[in-house]
Amino acid sequence: MELHTMDLYIKSLIKEAGHIIRNSFVTELVVEAKSNANDLVTNMDKEIEQFFISRIRRDFPGHRVFGEEGFGDVIESLEGTIWMLDPIDGTMNFVHQKSNFAISLGVYEDGIGKLGYIYDVVNDNLYHAVHGEGAYCNDERLMPLTETSLEKSIVGINATWVTPNRYIKHEDSIRLIQDVRGTRSYGSAALELAFVATGRIDAYLSMRLSPWDIAGGIIIAQEVGAIATNFKGEAANLLQQDSFIAANPSVHSKILNEYINLK
Repeated sequence: MELHTMDLYIKSLIKEAGHIIRNSFVTELVVEAKSNANDLVTNMDKEIEQFFISRIRRDFPGHRVFGEEGFGDVIESLEGTIWMLDPIDGTMNFVHQKSNFAISLGVYEDGIGKLGYIYDVVNDNLYHAVHGEGAYCNDERLMPLTETSLEKSIVGINATWVTPNRYIKHEDSIRLIQDVRGTRSYGSAALELAFVATGRIDAYLSMRLSPWDIAGGIIIAQEVGAIATNFKGEAANLLQQDSFIAANPSVHSKILNEYINLK
């Protein structure tokens, strides 16, 4: 299927999934813990992932799916066409707030991002991009990021990473939050990437994200000029969990070189 036809198909699929999620607000959720008490999954996370997979396998039988809830394929290489899906990114927000969560989807061909989507379900805002053709929020094209300085930047960072942890020296993270204009933490990597792409925040960083958290957002953010890497400055990891930063190009290297000190 040609990319633009596929793009229309995916947008329709995402909107249908969003409708299912909104309808669930009046039903009782089944909430479980995965790796720890704060790592939540609901019956809706599972249902939405299965909804996507059933459609993908019906209409794109040669494609593979890399999904958070484990109903897709075992992905050990980036060969072929892979849909990287987080059915509800920000599950804790979904459970507690019924807001600040998103459907995140990226479609990759041989490791190259072709189609990216972040759907803010509650606000009905669909951020999307076709590789090489710009990024959009609904029908409005997002403008290229403009130059800024660290002192004028708002940075997305979870408070965990400015307390003692096993990944980075938190003293340098403290300096970062002291030197920037402000910090935010929304609890959804996908939404934070959308906010980097729109210029609402100038950088987003996390010590531990999975491919499905970032796959769609990378494509969207790169279309407006953002740079996305791990903390070593390498291309973002699309096969396993890793550190991650997406930022306005005028502050990306400064944050990595002056404020990130890996243990």
